[in-house]
Amino acid sequence: MENRKDFLSCLDSDMSLKILTCLDDPADLVRVCCVSRSWRHYVIANGLCKKLCLRIFPQLSRVAFVVELNQHGAKELAEVGSSSSVEWLVQQREHRVYAYLGRALMSSVAMNCIAKTVGASSTDNFPQESIDNTLEPRDHISGRYSYWSSDGQSNPNVPETLTYELVSQICVITEINIQPFQAHFQIGSPIYAARSVRFKMGHAKASLDAVDDEMFSWTYTSPEFPMSQENRLQKFKLPEPVLCIGGILQIELLGRVQRQEIDGLLYICVSHVQVLGGSLSPAFNADILDPSGNFVLKRDQMANCQPVITSGNESQEISAEHRGLRDFRNIVTILRGQVVGIGEDDWDEEEYEIDDFEEEYAL
Repeated sequence: MENRKDFLSCLDSDMSLKILTCLDDPADLVRVCCVSRSWRHYVIANGLCKKLCLRIFPQLSRVAFVVELNQHGAKELAEVGSSSSVEWLVQQREHRVYAYLGRALMSSVAMNCIAKTVGASSTDNFPQESIDNTLEPRDHISGRYSYWSSDGQSNPNVPETLTYELVSQICVITEINIQPFQAHFQIGSPIYAARSVRFKMGHAKASLDAVDDEMFSWTYTSPEFPMSQENRLQKFKLPEPVLCIGGILQIELLGRVQRQEIDGLLYICVSHVQVLGGSLSPAFNADILDPSGNFVLKRDQMANCQPVITSGNESQEISAEHRGLRDFRNIVTILRGQVVGIGEDDWDEEEYEIDDFEEEYAL
């Protein structure tokens, strides 16, 4: 211990920054902060937790500023005299928010993130063939087929859209699963799948009284995925997990394949839709500032409950309120580092905010 040396003090700032930006787990940056006051100061001053979150989810580039709710030090920020002190407190706040957000984003979850339907671009027979039927995983309900059907078209290139509201304003989405409908009551049991699918995520510009593409601002558009002409739950995994800010997801069904024998028109029909990922609410929330998608990232310090990880196959009869209670528990991994070397005490709110870390926190 007598010969120990701080390697950061031996390197220039650019080299130190290059080394520390190679870390790809927020828990590692927390460990770095626990080494010494100087290391913690370096991590905070250079916004390393924020930069790491931006590398994981580029959608965070639209964050205008961060807010901590139930922040006991808010009064202190207003009373600080010098501009440098104010700047340091702002940097500390961003460090805390992004450190906890990083843990949430890196956590593995699997739940169905649909809260409710918004609407479909068309419906052939409403309400019997409503988009609401796509929330039900069963093919039959009370002796009747359960599915959504588009209007019939003679042009195979006319697209359709299904739009859903997610369980919170800020969700991590990893895959969307769609099951085309097979009409066993028609001759030959045809399957009314689309040729391909594409997904959009974003936020509403106004109220959701009607389905109009102008009412939504899309901040993410996926690649186009081919769809099989099969009656099964088809999985479309996104190239990278996407942070959906605003809680709106739209499925674009592109290309019509199956023609109905009775009228000679082309239809698209869907039995069931799942949107898999995780909600960051209530520990995190977002307020959209403008149509471009810039938003305020809010962290509620009081939200600290044990999560329940679900399979994503639950019945959609669960109410949105019950979903909120379930999602509330999904956020504990933000506040507790579930990796070797980081315990509950290391992620304690008061312990994490102090400048003077004791030697027992050094790694």
